[in-house]
Amino acid sequence: MDEIKTDKLAIGACGLYCGACRKYRMGKCPGCQKNEKATWCKIRRCCMEKGFHTCAECEKDVRECRLYTNLASKFFAFVFRSDRPSCIRYIREHGEQAYAEEMTRLGQQTMKR
Repeated sequence: MDEIKTDKLAIGACGLYCGACRKYRMGKCPGCQKNEKATWCKIRRCCMEKGFHTCAECEKDVRECRLYTNLASKFFAFVFRSDRPSCIRYIREHGEQAYAEEMTRLGQQTMKR
């Protein structure tokens, strides 16, 4: 398995850092941005339609976005103690490169609650 590398292109539309994902590092998943099979992901589709790399580029607050705070995302957040809105906030405040560096340093896919 490859080590975690800093790559801002490995940031998913929702703010998850694919670069720290085991499947991504093993070459079993292309990551959010290149995963053409991820048509089920409404967040990814929304970002692609708007020409955004992540939700951080949107003017909406992700905590009030119905696509971002759906039932599946709430379940994911509970199970993995994930705080994806904090990921988006970090990207907005510090930029994608800094976020990728921080997630690489932490060895995590998401900010934890």
